[in-house]
Amino acid sequence: MTHPVPPLPEGLSENRFLGGQVTLRQPRRGYRAGMDAALLAAACDAAPGERVLEAGCGVGGALLAAAVRRPEAVFVGVERDAQALELARQNIEINGLGDRVSVRAGEVAEPFVRLGLPPFDLAMANPPFFDDPEALRAPAPEKAGAWMADDGFSAWAAFLLKAVRPGGRILVIHRADRLADLLEALAAGAGSIQIRPVHPFADAPAKRVLVRAVKTGRAPLRLLPPVVLHPRSGEDKHTAEAEAILRGAAAIDWAAP
Repeated sequence: MTHPVPPLPEGLSENRFLGGQVTLRQPRRGYRAGMDAALLAAACDAAPGERVLEAGCGVGGALLAAAVRRPEAVFVGVERDAQALELARQNIEINGLGDRVSVRAGEVAEPFVRLGLPPFDLAMANPPFFDDPEALRAPAPEKAGAWMADDGFSAWAAFLLKAVRPGGRILVIHRADRLADLLEALAAGAGSIQIRPVHPFADAPAKRVLVRAVKTGRAPLRLLPPVVLHPRSGEDKHTAEAEAILRGAAAIDWAAP
């Protein structure tokens, strides 16, 4: 059922993503969808007919971009914040994707079974980057929920592992310096792990990692070529590869099994 979309209220912005293919309403202050959401969506390799879950979907930045990229897959987002959830519903309507994209309230800290959904083919997430409140204070109160994982990253990994069928994939973007923690958390039930580092510049250390794992997978770990976001010289803001990814003209590929 299509619901009317209210006028843009004060305090929100309406932005274009994926080369103008996605319109996104989001708060002017607080956490805003950006590069990480774009990279996560580009790395989503859902095949036609597959079902994809995004845990902590926020206002739907990655969810909607992935749905546009993969027009024959079905997407479900789970979000605990009521304001973000309402904006995600509005964004689904604005983009005309209500026939195969939906969102519902849910907590990663709660068992997946409480959602009453069958396991998915792929579950993806951009989890909060920190889980120790003593280690970092979020830059603004509005960003606290997106920056700090109340129940630790282990809760996110456990939720994602339960959310997919055997042989299903788990896809995560996270800080590069948390890669060891990420791999340890996923090792409880996943294998066939592939890693794509994301570097701000070709000669700079990676700041992010995209990690793809297969539930019950047994293949050896693979470290794939990096994604480099910015050139050191010239007038271009992004490398040709990054620009193509951001505009939806290219995807972030994974190695064949």
